[in-house]
Amino acid sequence: MQELRKNIITREWVIIAKDRGKRPDDFCKIQDKEPKSREEIIKSCPFCPGNEGMINDEILVLKDTNSANYAGWSIKAVQNKYPALLNNIEFKKSSEGIYYIFAGAGKHEVIIESPDHFTDIPFMPPEHVKNLISVYYQRYSALMTEKQLKHIVIFRNHGPSAGTSLLHPHSQLIATPVIPKEVFLDSEGSELYYEYEEACPYCKIIEFEDQSGDRIVCENDSFITINPFFSRFSYETWILPRRHNASFSQINLKETEDLSKILQETLLRLYNCLKDPSYNLTLHSIMAPEWQSKSYHWHFQIIPRLTTPAGFELGTGMYINTTAPEDAAKYLASAQ
Repeated sequence: MQELRKNIITREWVIIAKDRGKRPDDFCKIQDKEPKSREEIIKSCPFCPGNEGMINDEILVLKDTNSANYAGWSIKAVQNKYPALLNNIEFKKSSEGIYYIFAGAGKHEVIIESPDHFTDIPFMPPEHVKNLISVYYQRYSALMTEKQLKHIVIFRNHGPSAGTSLLHPHSQLIATPVIPKEVFLDSEGSELYYEYEEACPYCKIIEFEDQSGDRIVCENDSFITINPFFSRFSYETWILPRRHNASFSQINLKETEDLSKILQETLLRLYNCLKDPSYNLTLHSIMAPEWQSKSYHWHFQIIPRLTTPAGFELGTGMYINTTAPEDAAKYLASAQ
């Protein structure tokens, strides 16, 4: 049974998900277990058309009337077969001596990005990527209405070093009944900055980077991609909306189109410059109460997995980045 347990010192929540250890080996060791031939890959992949019996219930299906698409669908959201949190148990608090426990209730969904096992976001048709952003928005907005949920994260693990379990292009969504530590600290820091400067720190970052130009990778009317001044990791990349909003749920149609374009361009630049690196892409957004809406600013972060945190990083929480963000931005901006 899943549980959320709280570190009483750092206030960090961790998920204890014993059931996920029961996954078949071919969901874990993709380098060793992925079949060699194209036909074997499609036959064994639960996300490929024809293998619907290998996945859990469908939540959302985006139909595709294009006759060239043999699957009849373009994007699906389904229940994760091996969820980190369970959607069929009661939200309940308890304790064990001095420790806090929260029943492992929540949501864990998989967004299958395409029926094509061998495509990826940088090479998908632009309209398809726009539809993918729309599915992100629909699932995020739908879960915001559930009062027991306190935070929603959408993320994408690409490549073996990023923790991906299947090569078929997909994203995931996890909604938790608690606010994770990093989210708490991020929103709290934004609020403190606002109290002193009377401005959103992310808006100030966008303003400064526009003036400097040293760390801009690419941009359009609605978004800017940068390698942040305080990058923790080599080629750490942020995609920021120019219009201030705390929640991804407030994205409009123009921004949806512009986000799909800049996401595709950013990932293509990373693909070309770093030879298809493993990376983690994460949506940073809060279901903001009114008093936080002025200080926080939703955005995407992309962390290429080029190095492994070692003793100093794990012991101090301080990261050693061997690539200056100015150099990283220059390299990515010049990519074809």
